[in-house]
Amino acid sequence: MLCKHSMLGPALLRRCGLLTAFSCLALTAVAQQPTEPYLDPSLPVTTRANDLVARMTLDEKIAQMQNDAPAIPRLHVAAYNWWNEALHGVARSGYATVFPQAIGLAATWDAGLMRRIGDVVSIEARAKYNQALRENNHDIFYGLTLWSPNINIDRDPRWGRGQETFGEDPFLTGRLGSAYVRGLQGDDPHYLRTAATAKHFAVHSGPESDRHTFDATVSPHDLQDTYLPAFRALVVDARVAGVMCAYNSLDGSPACSSDLLMQQTLRRDWHFTGYTVSDCNAITDIAVGHRFSADMPHAAAAAVKAGTDMSCGNEYAALSQASKLGLVNEAQLNATLHDLFLIRFRLGMFDPPASVPFNRIPVSDNDSSGHASLALKAAEDSIVLLKNVRDALPLSGRALHLAVVGPNAASLASLEGNYNAVPSHPVTPLAALQADLPGRITYAQGSSFVEGYPVPVPETLLTSIAGGRRVTGLRAEYFAGKSFSGKPTLSRIDRNIDFDWNGASPAAGMDAHAFSVRWTGTITPPSTGTLEFGFSLSHCSTCFDAESIRVWLDGKAVYNFDHPATKGRHAPTPRFTMAFKDTRAHALRIEYVHDSPHFGAGLTFEWLPPATALRKQAVAAARSSDVVIAFLGLSPNLEGEEMPVHVEGFSGGDRTSIDLPATQQQLTAELAATGKPVILVLMNGGAIALGDAALQASAILEAWYPGEAGGAAIANTLLGRSNPSAKLPVTFYASTSQLPPFGSYAMQQRTYRYFTGQPLYRFGDGLSFTHFTFADLHPADTSLQAGASLPFDINVSNTGPRAGDAVIEAYLMPVSEEAATAAPISLVGFWKIHLDARETRAQHLRIDPRQLSVVAPDGQRRIVKGRYRLVVGGSQPGGSSETLSAEFSITGNLDLPR
Repeated sequence: MLCKHSMLGPALLRRCGLLTAFSCLALTAVAQQPTEPYLDPSLPVTTRANDLVARMTLDEKIAQMQNDAPAIPRLHVAAYNWWNEALHGVARSGYATVFPQAIGLAATWDAGLMRRIGDVVSIEARAKYNQALRENNHDIFYGLTLWSPNINIDRDPRWGRGQETFGEDPFLTGRLGSAYVRGLQGDDPHYLRTAATAKHFAVHSGPESDRHTFDATVSPHDLQDTYLPAFRALVVDARVAGVMCAYNSLDGSPACSSDLLMQQTLRRDWHFTGYTVSDCNAITDIAVGHRFSADMPHAAAAAVKAGTDMSCGNEYAALSQASKLGLVNEAQLNATLHDLFLIRFRLGMFDPPASVPFNRIPVSDNDSSGHASLALKAAEDSIVLLKNVRDALPLSGRALHLAVVGPNAASLASLEGNYNAVPSHPVTPLAALQADLPGRITYAQGSSFVEGYPVPVPETLLTSIAGGRRVTGLRAEYFAGKSFSGKPTLSRIDRNIDFDWNGASPAAGMDAHAFSVRWTGTITPPSTGTLEFGFSLSHCSTCFDAESIRVWLDGKAVYNFDHPATKGRHAPTPRFTMAFKDTRAHALRIEYVHDSPHFGAGLTFEWLPPATALRKQAVAAARSSDVVIAFLGLSPNLEGEEMPVHVEGFSGGDRTSIDLPATQQQLTAELAATGKPVILVLMNGGAIALGDAALQASAILEAWYPGEAGGAAIANTLLGRSNPSAKLPVTFYASTSQLPPFGSYAMQQRTYRYFTGQPLYRFGDGLSFTHFTFADLHPADTSLQAGASLPFDINVSNTGPRAGDAVIEAYLMPVSEEAATAAPISLVGFWKIHLDARETRAQHLRIDPRQLSVVAPDGQRRIVKGRYRLVVGGSQPGGSSETLSAEFSITGNLDLPR
């Protein structure tokens, strides 16, 4: 902040705990009234941005074009890091509200809810930013330029980052993404609350292992019909402040140096006036990965000339050499700087603090109880009921004993997803059910996610003494400092060791930079022999942290890990073994020390479990219970961004098979063989082909990675306190064999719009504990002139015994040959309404003209004369709910802007 670099006296410096780069200058206004135009809030922001840029040296300009922009004290420019994450909560900067992963939010099919979530996320980002400036903290992840949402189309379920998207449909993605952007940016007429950034532009959806070299070959039709509409919606309709260009090339040109994307489409077709940033190190890929440019100066110049304003990374330092070589001129740099500082002015960074309403947001508005309530609602509304034979759910009103099994029953990572905020009070499904049904839960981990991959050590192995009796979990002592000296700041029982403290303190009064924890108790192995254990850290792999972990078994040291603070890649924590000659309880002590100037704490105690022993425990639990709840699926430790994971079915963050992993299939089969009803609860980011498990289950819930309140939301749904209303935002294919080659970006046989096979579950599927019917579909006119909207009326009834939310889905299907290039079916509208039991409501709805258009082979979007079918109901035709249809015609043709 400015105060750090000021020449003001000590008294004034003590008063500089304010909020903007302008603040310290304002304190001395009497002594020296600023006259620079860029500091005059009454002038247009474009004038102010141009004035400020004109005062910078060439070196200063180049430094400001990199995400970690340094301060320029003489110009009252504070240091600022543009890299901040807020995919489903403010990430990597301490505790914040954690909403369901983006794919789960998409399953709500609720644009209004998305707007409310965007509001909360931006309020929390402002709260953190305001507090950070009070502490003179300009670090990464504490700023206001949020690199979210990810609106790439999830064209293939093998892509590990599909969880970050709003699904496979361009219209659904555009509507939900626009609502989130409006929430993030707010509706103040003068200031942005935060600046949203749509990513990754464009045609980016795997494979992860090839993303730095991959050239996506896409037809003009598919580009305009599938890959660009959501970006257009965010730019043209929601006026998103930023756009991030992708790693991959498009038709031979790297995305960040693509004239087609960055100039023709973004600037000329869509009239975008915000800022653009490369994906991190994507400028390097222009030279190194794609070999499009000879070296870094040429790559940096190519990106600037194409319209990429900022490099995430330090690649734009090469612009100094590029300028000397005449590859780029200062006028081009000025244009990029104008874009960047325009955003900072719109965020109020150069205005008197009192004039920016968002500066008054207190830190207490972060991670508040009200925000937690919204996270619970979002999690409940994201759960999709896919199967419910003979009303197996809900379980309310029944005095049942439940067997809770599966690797996702008690996994923190599977609540969080990726690009996640840090939850202060996460609730796993197991913990929620134990709290709701005390004494009626038998838990068994049952299996790992996939053979050969570690999972957290379950609470069933761990015990300690508390209050004179043996309890589940380990006694934990938390110390402020690194030496385990003095009285613990906090003592408690931790049921297992699975914690995320990234940027956060484990307890009040403890320094998040340096603390230590001792866990003591016993461990009881499920079988004899040598078992493999280890630890994983919850934060980034390139931190500067010093971590120390020590383990004693029966008083003997069995593991000693010290990782000094070093500049470079943080190596994975090595594995170790513990040998057990019996299955009795053995004394266990674990000590963890965290020492880091950059926070990043968190620890998970893991093991490679004996598969047979775990299944036996789960089957025994099932036999002694009335109903089995099996928490299966995937983990964000297996599917995600460019990951060093290579086990059966998974490679580099992507999946090589979409089948439910074999060890989970075997567990399901053995549970079903007990004859007890089996309820499957899936937690995953990508769609899963369930195979026989889909037949063996009495009911199936898809819960995604549901956020901090996910366990409570699942329990509420299982027990009937919440009525599911969510719909699938992706197709669940029956098998991997139904998918085209992963590397092909052609849309044939991809997504519900072009897939002609029989899926396991359709896009738009989702049941309820009540029943909705649809009647009296009437378009206002059966003949439209091209360019007119399509109003229609329909009656929706809740014929069941309980209140619920109905999603009305509207699809367009071409009938006549004039629209032969259109997708066979496309979502063109969706609405969510609440209906009490036995209530009927008449709805007057409207389809926008653009949704009645088709894309020609050359990429031109137009409304085409001919006959069409409007299909409206609770699913696609042939899906999980009834639908009605009505035909109408369009007369005339009308070309639409791209």
